[in-house]
Amino acid sequence: MRIRAITLRILQQFIHDKRTMALMFIAPLLVLSLMSLVFNSDAYKPKIGVASGAAVFSTALEAQKAEVTSYDNDESGNAALQSGDIDAYITMKGTTPEIMLEGSNPTANRAVMMAMQEAMQSLQPSAAGSVQHQPQISYLYGAEDMKTIDRFGPIMIGVFVFFFVFLIAGVSFLRERTTGTLERLLSTPLKRWEIVLGYVCGFGIFTVFQALLISWFSIQVLGIMMAGSFGYVLLITLLLSMSALTLGTLLSAFAANELQMIQFIPLVIVPQIFLSGLFPMDTLPLWLQRVGLATPIYYGAQALMDIMIRGKGWNDIALDVFVLIGFSLLFMLLNVLALRKHRRM
Repeated sequence: MRIRAITLRILQQFIHDKRTMALMFIAPLLVLSLMSLVFNSDAYKPKIGVASGAAVFSTALEAQKAEVTSYDNDESGNAALQSGDIDAYITMKGTTPEIMLEGSNPTANRAVMMAMQEAMQSLQPSAAGSVQHQPQISYLYGAEDMKTIDRFGPIMIGVFVFFFVFLIAGVSFLRERTTGTLERLLSTPLKRWEIVLGYVCGFGIFTVFQALLISWFSIQVLGIMMAGSFGYVLLITLLLSMSALTLGTLLSAFAANELQMIQFIPLVIVPQIFLSGLFPMDTLPLWLQRVGLATPIYYGAQALMDIMIRGKGWNDIALDVFVLIGFSLLFMLLNVLALRKHRRM
């Protein structure tokens, strides 16, 4: 009888907590659907540039379902390779093909080499007893012995920075509200934007140290590849932290307790991880790629890969920097608007 009473109380508690009920059933379905789209996506199609002297490979590569682009001169081909428009650029030196791989994506590298191998075999079907010229391979970024951690390390740095700052900032700001501190501040002449800015600055000081520690540990202790400037890495991780901080404080306004704050993770953090570049975005449906463009982690991860793997500088990460700043300002503005309902209480 007592067990029945406890069971009924728990059931009534959950039934009356509509937000928990919705997240309990909707969040797993959302994450599983996202996983299905990512892992059941089409195979990666390598994008290969071919110089005019290596045009003999074009048809054979297209037969291997590669996207082939012809270039009249090496300058335009190398420029396309550096900008990331193609995964590899093929030229000929005498009778030997030379393949320059973009190198930062092992999945693309393998796809290019597999397509090239199949293409060469199809062009020389009767060369079983003759000598075949093996292609000369070089890398624009990275190297043949590039480790998995070098590829995924920059992305995971962004993910972990965002995740922990989001969670800690959201729970901390929620406690400010549940303990009555926020209401007391709202009853003073302080303006809402001053309160939001004060909280962001206060929490932000700790995010600076966290961004510095995570960046230093990943590069100096774990030995993740670092081809660019450490200052730029620190800048991006700091901006990611600010985006997570302002988003966490914003969503905490809609949570009644710590449990509800944690329930936002499957809806806010997990989709961003899948769309951060951890998996090739080109293989995803177009609408899902556009969703990824509306998430802060995507821009942080792309900028960190540009810096740490490709060694790029300000001109290449400027857009990512401005977008992350824009996210932080937008979330701060929404924070100010969200505080309005608490001032009325």
